[in-house]
Amino acid sequence: MLLLEHQARLGNKILISGGGRCNFTNLDATAANYVTSGSPHFQKSALARCTPHDVLALVERHGVAWHERKHRQLFCDHSSKQILQLLEDECANAGVTVRLNCRVLRQEEGPSWRVQRIADSANPASSQYELATTAGTFTARSLVVATGGLSYPQLGATPFGYELARQFGVKLVPVRPGLVPFTWSPADREQFGALSGIALDCVTSLRPGVPSFREAVLFTHRGLSGPAILQISNHWCAGETVRLNLLPDHSAADLLAANRSGGRDVKAALRQVLPERLVQAWCARHAPVKPVAQLTRAELESLSRNLHAWEITPAGDEGYPKAEVTVGGVDTRELSSKTLECRNVPGLFFVGEVVDVTGWLGGYNFQWAWASGHAAGQAV
Repeated sequence: MLLLEHQARLGNKILISGGGRCNFTNLDATAANYVTSGSPHFQKSALARCTPHDVLALVERHGVAWHERKHRQLFCDHSSKQILQLLEDECANAGVTVRLNCRVLRQEEGPSWRVQRIADSANPASSQYELATTAGTFTARSLVVATGGLSYPQLGATPFGYELARQFGVKLVPVRPGLVPFTWSPADREQFGALSGIALDCVTSLRPGVPSFREAVLFTHRGLSGPAILQISNHWCAGETVRLNLLPDHSAADLLAANRSGGRDVKAALRQVLPERLVQAWCARHAPVKPVAQLTRAELESLSRNLHAWEITPAGDEGYPKAEVTVGGVDTRELSSKTLECRNVPGLFFVGEVVDVTGWLGGYNFQWAWASGHAAGQAV
């Protein structure tokens, strides 16, 4: 078995993950924690045969100390390097040859890669793949593509996996950045850009049918970030409005009613539960300049509605350099859910992020990488 890596070392994304401690799985990972354009049941088979507990057992077998954080996220106690070493040791134990700085060559003419399937008309199952690389030409009965997505191009991410799929006639779902911060529209940047550094607990939501997420939202010079924003970005489409519940633990109506006396205004009421700078900027846009006691019923209802569903329409997102994952990729309808093998191209497998299966923030994408890789490994 041969593993080809186009960079000088393995696992660059693993090394930076989880702040250097690798959020290697999530104990609550199920098919419901993933976004895909195909059947929502596609990932069930692989996840059932390589569970978070199976991954944890492997981590413990290699003596890697770990700890659990909120939302059932598991991290290394010490370093992401331990997960990379675990994988390298597993490869060595399985007799896998690793070739670094090994790049597949392009055809002399056109955009295609020098990868071909040599068909055996008498016995299609014995067909072979031939790859021309900077380290020579290799042949194999099976080709597993685990090239990742486009996120973090500074770490070596390329579109190779998508281009190879297209070369073999495998359909793709359009790709876009996922788990990514949003950017302000010009008007919102002018009013809220100065709130950079403020973080607060919020619930983010989109359209019906999309889950809501309660986590921290972080204001930046460029827009909105933080876990709740990254989570909802997997589901966001350009031009869509994001709703923020700024008061998930309070009733805005009750808060305003409790501040009707003493000539208090909306700012005075909100200062009790929200950061001062946010109160000033938010009220400048949404709150009438008069005491709470003088607000009409319509004004009170509008304020309450905006505090529990503040609407922000991002101009866009910060793109692949800031995205943790890539949404979209190889269409799951092209693959066997059991083996990740292409239905119409025997011996060709796609696993991990290159497939149109994108997990939530918090170890879910690692779990999909382990599970899908395991499924293909069992088949080859």
